Amino acid sequence: MNRIDPLVLAGVFLLVAACGGQEPVSVRATPAPATSAPATSAPATSAPPATVGLRKSDIRWNGEGDPYNAMAELADGRRVALHYRRGKGLFEQHSSGPTGTWTRPRLIYGTKTEACQGIELRAFAKTVAAIADFGPYCSDGEPPMESIAAVGVGNLRTWAHHLTRSFDGWERISAGDGGDQITFKRGSSVLRWSRTGGFTK
Repeated sequence: MNRIDPLVLAGVFLLVAACGGQEPVSVRATPAPATSAPATSAPATSAPPATVGLRKSDIRWNGEGDPYNAMAELADGRRVALHYRRGKGLFEQHSSGPTGTWTRPRLIYGTKTEACQGIELRAFAKTVAAIADFGPYCSDGEPPMESIAAVGVGNLRTWAHHLTRSFDGWERISAGDGGDQITFKRGSSVLRWSRTGGFTK
């Protein structure tokens, strides 16, 4: 007769006592996932807006709506566009008509400072006026440190610009005398441009 190991016998006794004579509970085994690597959720980030790619590139204006670009149409059907280039500044292009080809980008104001989101661009007869701002971390909400008021007239080959430093930026553009006088305003601050006298405060 085979002897039963006392340790095995004690284990069986404890198992029976723990069950208390109840029916055993059946447990359904669930298969392990096919891959052993832990599941990780993707970071909650959205695709970068087209504005970021376009602002940081050196491509020409593509004619699409974008808060880092602006386009206006003059009374004679020509179009003018402004856009930022990272580390270079504010650039202008214009067309010869509604379906004309665009000129090569022309630098209006050069700076390595980061561009703020948004360019205000308005056309008055044959005059075009614009507001653009630059500042460190400006796209993250910091106030601008370089505020530009710019005006182009006639064939748009030359532009005049005025720089105001450590200023929150011009808010409104208005015109008089059919575009021969342009006024930039922010609160009580006023900057004027005229075709004969240029910029004056």
